[in-house]
Amino acid sequence: MSTMPLCELHRILHEQLQILAATLKPATIKYYRTQANGFLRYLHRNYPEIHSPGQLQRNPHILGWLRSLAEDHPPLTNRSRRAALICMRRLFDDLADNGYPVREALILSQDLPPHDLYLPIPLSPELDHLLDHRLRQTDDLLSNALLLLRATGTRVGECLRLNRDSLRHLGGNQWALHVPLGKLHNERWVPVDDDARKIFARIIALSGPESSGPPDLSSPLLLLPNGKTVSYRQISAALKKTAKQAGSPPARLHQLRHTYATVMLRAGISLTALKEILGHRDIRMTMRYVQVTQNDLQRQYHLARHNMASVHAVPQLRTTHHVEVDDTGIAGICRALDAVKHQLEMHRRQLANQHLKNKIQSLARRLAKLRAAMAALQNA
Repeated sequence: MSTMPLCELHRILHEQLQILAATLKPATIKYYRTQANGFLRYLHRNYPEIHSPGQLQRNPHILGWLRSLAEDHPPLTNRSRRAALICMRRLFDDLADNGYPVREALILSQDLPPHDLYLPIPLSPELDHLLDHRLRQTDDLLSNALLLLRATGTRVGECLRLNRDSLRHLGGNQWALHVPLGKLHNERWVPVDDDARKIFARIIALSGPESSGPPDLSSPLLLLPNGKTVSYRQISAALKKTAKQAGSPPARLHQLRHTYATVMLRAGISLTALKEILGHRDIRMTMRYVQVTQNDLQRQYHLARHNMASVHAVPQLRTTHHVEVDDTGIAGICRALDAVKHQLEMHRRQLANQHLKNKIQSLARRLAKLRAAMAALQNA
């Protein structure tokens, strides 16, 4: 906050942030400091006479600041504006608790904008398969880290904090990944299957500098050859590179978690079980995946209806009225080619993947050329 002009309000807020630093994470304190800086900049620009918290009034100081947040360019999301208000309300409340003359109700509950509703965006089944295939072909540390993210549904930050002993045997054929304290300050156990266990073992084989001694099980799981841990930037770049190599659209890391949850829900897992696996505190967060699968259901329904209409529109093969048909010679080959073309067209019209439809159409053109060549031989 050294960029702000020195004043009593600046000093008091700075001291309050130092007090909060004893209990909050550094990243959280950094966020509080950013919001406090923005508020102080607004006051210095519009009300330079304000030097202490006791001078602050809801109107015009706080309401003017709220209006400036709403009119910011580029526009802030509801989430960003809501976070700014919550941060400053917490600081004002703490100052009042510490005896500073802060007026009550500077920021009211009705000032908070509604929550933005973001639905999960899972990868399509085709893209999910493409990326999985490409990552398994690459088979390096970063690609296996991405496979582990997809196989367990963990958050990226949680995955980066895993240790070599995070995979635990619970008895029988039951294994689970111990996820340490993360975003919501809770730890949990995530069930894993044989494939996830193999990925975990492969990461251990690939990670860390070469050493003749036994590995330290308490050391980080994702260690580079130079002994440093894998960073968010590195794993994000690896996903972008893999998507580009696979010829697929760009993908984001958090989509791997969305894909895991959506696939599990489609497979029949209960919402309460999925909530625990994902580490959600509120079932309403998990419920968003129901909306995604409902969208899938609607899309599949309308696609099926479209395909039904397409099937009825497929032209039928011309048939002969003769009871006996000679299927030998060039005439029989031409009839067989007509039948194959007909089957290809029926199959093409039922596909949703445009890439496959184009390939089948290309094959159909080659069959048409072959059919014409055979007919020319027959007439020669």
